[in-house]
Amino acid sequence: MTVPTSLTETPSVPKRVGVLGGGRMGAGIAHAFLVSGAEVTVVERDAAAAAAALDRVTRTLAKAIERASVSEDLDSILGRFEVSTDAADFGSAGLVVEAVPEDFNLKQSALLNVERNLGADAWIATNTSSLSVTKLAATLGRPERLCGLHFFNPVPASALVEVVLGPQSAPELADAASGWVRGLGKTPIVVNDAPGFASSRLGVALALEAMRMLEEGVASAQDIDAAMELGYRHASGPLRTTDIVGLDVRLGIAEYLHETLGERFAPPQILRDMVARGELGRKSGKGFYDYS
Repeated sequence: MTVPTSLTETPSVPKRVGVLGGGRMGAGIAHAFLVSGAEVTVVERDAAAAAAALDRVTRTLAKAIERASVSEDLDSILGRFEVSTDAADFGSAGLVVEAVPEDFNLKQSALLNVERNLGADAWIATNTSSLSVTKLAATLGRPERLCGLHFFNPVPASALVEVVLGPQSAPELADAASGWVRGLGKTPIVVNDAPGFASSRLGVALALEAMRMLEEGVASAQDIDAAMELGYRHASGPLRTTDIVGLDVRLGIAEYLHETLGERFAPPQILRDMVARGELGRKSGKGFYDYS
């Protein structure tokens, strides 16, 4: 299989990139590719969601320019950006990143829709944080063109992207995907497809134990987090990080890891109760900390 030279040079991003889903993660991914010089199309489910995605990306770009972390002017960047409700607009993209919610059936359906609208030489990436890339690829006509690109929230500020490869992934995809990540000014790590990959598996294990400690009254949320922030130099403690990620997202990952890896990933009752009450973290205004 021949890979276009532009994909193997380091660092580089494809000239045209599609993003399926313009929520917080999708908008962040679009932002990252735009400031790296790519032309980006975000496809959403309807006109209202597409308009919201346009506003979301525009606002984050404007803030980045105001902070001087991006030197290009806003109009020039937006000249390379469009939103749509039709996946056919991905047709000329060299790469499409799927960024829909973390639900296996939804992602599998979304990836099939993406593939139907792409050229045979285009690559597809899923932004899953824990689901099997191998299983997601199983129903695709060209499974060798799929990898995982696990971005972290907030995408523009994060330094890491996890490149996830299944046994079906084309041999050259590891180098190509790592080149895209470096082209974004980020650092890639390459992992083989396994439940939770490297980052989610380790991050969730730490977060679940912190929740159990809070549940048992070992210490306050602030002191548990301070132990990791000051003692181990973590930028953010496990409970505050869970608030940033979203308690519902963490619960979904924990349930999947519990199912695939066993009891050590069983979600504690405090997590289930908080999600049931709608305490989802920063996005809802309340989680382990109050953001109201």
